[in-house]
Amino acid sequence: MERSPDTGIIPNIANFFDSATTLELFKRICVSRAFELRTHQVFDTGVIKAPIYLSFGQEAVAAALSLSFFEDNPDKYAQHRAHDLYLCYGGNPVALIDELLGLPTGCSGGWGGSASIQCPEINMHWHDGLMGSQVPIAVGDALRKKRLSINRRTLSITGDASAEEDYVLTSFAWASTKNLPILFICNDNDLSVLTEVRLRRNWSMTSLAEAFKMPAIEITDDPWLVMHHVKRLAHHLPALINIQICRGSSHAGTRRGNYKTPEWNRYALIQGTLNKLGLTKESEEIEKNANGEINVIWDKRLKETGNV
Repeated sequence: MERSPDTGIIPNIANFFDSATTLELFKRICVSRAFELRTHQVFDTGVIKAPIYLSFGQEAVAAALSLSFFEDNPDKYAQHRAHDLYLCYGGNPVALIDELLGLPTGCSGGWGGSASIQCPEINMHWHDGLMGSQVPIAVGDALRKKRLSINRRTLSITGDASAEEDYVLTSFAWASTKNLPILFICNDNDLSVLTEVRLRRNWSMTSLAEAFKMPAIEITDDPWLVMHHVKRLAHHLPALINIQICRGSSHAGTRRGNYKTPEWNRYALIQGTLNKLGLTKESEEIEKNANGEINVIWDKRLKETGNV
């Protein structure tokens, strides 16, 4: 499907959400975005030694998920680009900073770094680094909970490249066969490092899911649209949502090189929607506070660890 900031859009979808929800959504977006921008700066100073995988540009999806698929605090299985999910679901930013710095007080004990973010308090499970391995693990966990009558859903997030692995595809089929309570999210950046989808395969994620008799839809990364469909499909699991995103950073690190220019800027589009909703003043205050709070947290931790 052709990539577009309007893929699957429902006109004026933001109008169907109350102002409190919209402002909380924007707050989570701003916190995640501010964290990633500051992480970018710190990484370039050489303080962070291990590779980083920034979620800058795709944070609207994580924020939307955290506001629409959270009633039972689902088990969350993400991959190596999960700072945004961790923060939007309430993970401690100090523990994330410590993890990036390789400290034992990090959320993964300083062992995993950016690639292996976890947080038992929010049911977020770490990733082992193998592309897409979190998907079969998530499916296995969903099967366990179903057999034990544990009433907690599962959220599995992957990228468009990892979704092509054979064990990921068979996991989709198994989840459908066993009718498991799991929501699959594919953050589709149209790239496997630098190779576009059209050069890698001739099938779509939605057509594949539908072949497995699983509800599926392809949409853009408008957060209100994401919330709408997550809430709708949460009662028809398993299901898959392929979300077209425009990540603002390279695959790893901060150097863009020949990484393609994002086709759209979702953050700017969200700001435009907030203006139309009459929430300009409130959103500007939220953005200012998020930037200030994150910078204070980073500054304090860098000073405490002797990295200034």
